[in-house]
Amino acid sequence: MSAPAIPLHLTAPEPGWTVDADVVVVGSGVAGLTVALRHAELDPAAKVLVVTKDVLSAGSTKWAQGGIAAVLDPRDTPEEHLSDTLLAGVGLCDTKAVRTLVTEGPGALRRLMERGARFDRNPNGELQLTREGGHRRRRIVHAGGDATGAEVQRALVEAVRACSIEVIEHALVLDLLKDAHGRARGVTLHVMGEGARDGVGAVRARAVVLATGGMGQVYAATTNPVVSTGDGVALALRAGAVVRDLEFVQFHPTVLWLGEGSTGQQPLISEAVRGEGAFLVDHENNRFMQGVHELADLAPRDVVAKAITTTMSETGRDHVFLDGRHFGRVKWESRFPTIYAVCREHGIDPVTEPIPVSPAAHYASGGVHTDLSGRTSIEGLYACGEVACTGVHGANRLASNSLLEGLVFAERIAEDIHRRRPQPGEPVPARAATGLVDPRVRTRLQAHMSAGAGVLRSRASLQATSKALRDALWTPVEVPACTESWEATNLLTVAAVLTGVAAARLETRGSHWREDHESRDDNEWLGHLDVTLTEEGLRMTYTPHGETMPPRLAQELTAAGLDPAEVDALIDRALEEDLQEAGDVTSLATIPAGQRSTGDVVARKDGVVAGLGVAEAVFLRLGAGRVERRAKDGERVAAGDVLMTVEGPTRAVLTAERTALNLLTHLSGVATMTARWVAAIEGTRARVRDSRKTLPGLRSLEKYAVRCGGGVNHRRSLSDAALIKDNHVVAAGGVAEAYRAVRERYPELPIEVEIDRLDQLEPLLDEGAEEILLDNFTVEDTVHAVQIVKSRAKNRVALEASGGLTLESARDVAETGVDYLAVGALTHSAPALDIALDLRG
Repeated sequence: MSAPAIPLHLTAPEPGWTVDADVVVVGSGVAGLTVALRHAELDPAAKVLVVTKDVLSAGSTKWAQGGIAAVLDPRDTPEEHLSDTLLAGVGLCDTKAVRTLVTEGPGALRRLMERGARFDRNPNGELQLTREGGHRRRRIVHAGGDATGAEVQRALVEAVRACSIEVIEHALVLDLLKDAHGRARGVTLHVMGEGARDGVGAVRARAVVLATGGMGQVYAATTNPVVSTGDGVALALRAGAVVRDLEFVQFHPTVLWLGEGSTGQQPLISEAVRGEGAFLVDHENNRFMQGVHELADLAPRDVVAKAITTTMSETGRDHVFLDGRHFGRVKWESRFPTIYAVCREHGIDPVTEPIPVSPAAHYASGGVHTDLSGRTSIEGLYACGEVACTGVHGANRLASNSLLEGLVFAERIAEDIHRRRPQPGEPVPARAATGLVDPRVRTRLQAHMSAGAGVLRSRASLQATSKALRDALWTPVEVPACTESWEATNLLTVAAVLTGVAAARLETRGSHWREDHESRDDNEWLGHLDVTLTEEGLRMTYTPHGETMPPRLAQELTAAGLDPAEVDALIDRALEEDLQEAGDVTSLATIPAGQRSTGDVVARKDGVVAGLGVAEAVFLRLGAGRVERRAKDGERVAAGDVLMTVEGPTRAVLTAERTALNLLTHLSGVATMTARWVAAIEGTRARVRDSRKTLPGLRSLEKYAVRCGGGVNHRRSLSDAALIKDNHVVAAGGVAEAYRAVRERYPELPIEVEIDRLDQLEPLLDEGAEEILLDNFTVEDTVHAVQIVKSRAKNRVALEASGGLTLESARDVAETGVDYLAVGALTHSAPALDIALDLRG
């Protein structure tokens, strides 16, 4: 990707002091303080250190107005909350992460209340619940009317002050310390103050948790506080961690417009105002959201922000209005006291006039990529809150899910650290620094980002922004190492990645709106853009969405008669069974986090291959960057043949290996055995077919493998055809009676009848049977049965031989004239074909 040359390490003095801790948490918002508090509860003897850029109570959390979304109303359900979240995320949410959020959220919220947070209640003592954009139920709890974040911050700060958690304030974290195996070992930081810990120092810790908040200051106008300069994302990139979906920056649609040219942190007009009934109008008092979305003014934020931007463009204005005059003064003062006071401070009385609003940068849906336990791609480094990309938000965050995400995943991080108890080695020297960005370019950088990578984007605007960022690196003077230059470098780092991935994603989705690619494109872009920083520069990888496979692969499986969703579900179960909670501990222990490899999937024995597409889906699911197939399903392969080549992070490739090969070797074994049976009866009219003797959950794939081997499939289930066997005959009182009973009950259903004696044949022919299965017949009796059918049957009758068949006898049976040889062993006892993965080098 074309981008400025980003430093791999910040230029800074050597640490002049060192502190040891078990866990260092960087950030003091809802995410960071919850991690610290929960870990202190789990392990009271552990030393937990919180590092914060300002004072403990600063940061983005206290500015949150709307509230926290959680299912607390008995009429609401987690499934509805999940559905609303997935809809807002436009196809890119991780359903497992969202399900974790909505099911664990209510409990996490109650524990927050146990820590002292007080939310608004009705006169009867019940929590007041409101709605915000994208929610179809009232599920938002709030405090102080519109001061939820301030109350949450107050409660958490008081809880931290009351326990043994140590805090370092006014500290800008610089870079990650790592041991010789690439594991997190602490951080370097600069403390802005006086005393023993002034200047640059180091915190050595067993685990590092990034909870640094957002990156809104990369834009000229934002709702984020001045400390939100993307420090956590920039640090993670320099450390070699994977950063995902940074192009999805949410612009809050209703930010108080303070006049032309206003920059910096802007006052937010909470979505809850629209949730209570306020509506948007243009300068002609037209309610332009009606007809744009079924929820009108309560549509998801990306929809509203785009509609406002479009309206502003069409009318030549730089703002629209939010009309809440019908609330009356009492409701404004009681329900939205903070917003009311801010409006009055700027000369606007929302009781008598509509509020001028326009979109501004608000929230980063992407960030440092994590799993459900908050683990990043670097062992011992965790991320939580806005700095993280847990998969909850997809392409667009649902209102009031952010504080809830911070609560839920913070607790999971603390529990994971407590359970795993990481033990990294000694820190090793960092990579050489390559310079800093002149802090004087900060204002220009922000202006370029707002103009070219803001709500509206295009190829031309993003190219211009990228060029401006490259130009910002040049400076005629040496840039000193100081807070201003470190922040400017972090801003440029984040801006470069954001611009690069926004230019790469050639579609409009969620909060990413391309004017030159106005529609969503699931065929090409239902996936994630992952970025890592290497010695060669930024590396971008397209990763198909974890809930589904690439469209071309899904189409291939569909054409083969397989259901891609069913294959996806099978892979989910297999990976869950393989990885458990701790993951692939051997790969985590032995393979450096940033290492990449190429491996070949090689046949060790001759056979017929089946399941290459399924194996590819497994490798891609776990993060392989490229899979190239060298063979096709159904092809004969020889020992030593390369079936596919896989390239990507070594950990991902080896973690996927077992699951991928389990499926590939088994299915290829089924295809190989089937091919042997097909070869044994070649030249006869008979065909080889399977039975329902399959492994649970694998029936579709095993039957597919039979087809790859040249066989055909018998019925799939007990419901798609009737099969009358000996016990049914006994229960019905005779073979003809059983046949009539099925025919009367299911007149349109295909009926197969299994017989084990010749005298049962003629009564069935009299009833009009169309398919008869000869079970354990001798070759002589099979010949006799074929002759009887030819002489007596009025219609075409298919005959199948089954039971007691062997490869040695197969041809003799086939030459009797039967239509099918049914071989249950094809699926239930086929030996796996020996296939292995060989890493090159």
